[in-house]
Amino acid sequence: MLHAVIMAGGSGTRFWPASRVDFPKQMLRMVGENTMLQTTFERLQGLVSPEQTLVMTNKNLVDPVRGQLAMVPPEQVVGEPAKRDTSACIALAASLIVNADPDGVMLVLPADHVISTQAQFHDCMKSAMRLIEGAPNRIITFGIRPSYAAESFGYIQRGEALKEANAGAAFRVTSFREKPNRQTAEQYLQAGTYYWNSGIFMWRAQTILNALRHFEPECMKHIDLIAKSIGTPGFSVTLQREFEKISAKSIDFAVMERYDDVGVIEATFSWDDVGSWQAIGRLTPPDEQGNCVQGKYLPIQSQRMIVFGNPDHLVVTIGLQDTIVVHTPNATLVAPKHEEERVREVVKQLQARGWKEFL
Repeated sequence: MLHAVIMAGGSGTRFWPASRVDFPKQMLRMVGENTMLQTTFERLQGLVSPEQTLVMTNKNLVDPVRGQLAMVPPEQVVGEPAKRDTSACIALAASLIVNADPDGVMLVLPADHVISTQAQFHDCMKSAMRLIEGAPNRIITFGIRPSYAAESFGYIQRGEALKEANAGAAFRVTSFREKPNRQTAEQYLQAGTYYWNSGIFMWRAQTILNALRHFEPECMKHIDLIAKSIGTPGFSVTLQREFEKISAKSIDFAVMERYDDVGVIEATFSWDDVGSWQAIGRLTPPDEQGNCVQGKYLPIQSQRMIVFGNPDHLVVTIGLQDTIVVHTPNATLVAPKHEEERVREVVKQLQARGWKEFL
């Protein structure tokens, strides 16, 4: 049986001031009428039932997540006691799935991607399931064919084709590459054998637990203690105690870059990871001046702006170009597009000053 795991944590730093510690970007209506979390859940309809959908978030977001996902059984929204990156998150989710379904297959996806072609998304997931049926210990990721030399994404290098029937464009993974500099990204683009790493995975839940037990035994020592308490009155206490002892590490470093049998399916669906404010520029149709706007905005001799606000508050700019303006009730951000990575610096400054009301 296929189970879905939506990773819905987040610290609210990249999209400050619209996102906050207790309201990260996936809780926002960044694109369209629904929040990114709701859109991610809706993408799974017809592929995975709500009862087979786990939502992994931090403990402070459990109630807001349950409020946004009324169709998901409340017990399927799991609050992590501490931020320990994707390895611990995935290990905990896999343990919960194996407890309910020892042979369960696990689709893992972040809550903050924009994928507008649901039918193609389902087709790729079904191809991945067929690959796993043919090789139960294989793990699958999904690669995005690059459209430009991106420096902000990790890359996957593909090798020989996987010949399993009806698997679509599927290949063995030769290597994973970290975010490159401009020159290296250009080389990847020209080579034609590299994909952007989508951060979406599929594997048998038991397979990923075995891999983590091999590569990260210290992590699994704590996860196994948590797993033994599933369904007992002591689960919450054990989860709190043991999860905090785990060292933070991404699943890419822990397993993906070290595992022998990794396949990549070339995604036929559209994809954007909405990693920064400039993503709004990619996802929102521009006006005749190239301005991408959500909210009420009056541009005067202003071009190529990204403006994010609400219909009840008017934003006016005069003589500005290539600038990000984000308005919220208690904070406003104005920054050149090329400085958007420094939004995290703002959050650090706020923390240092003790201005918690703006975090």
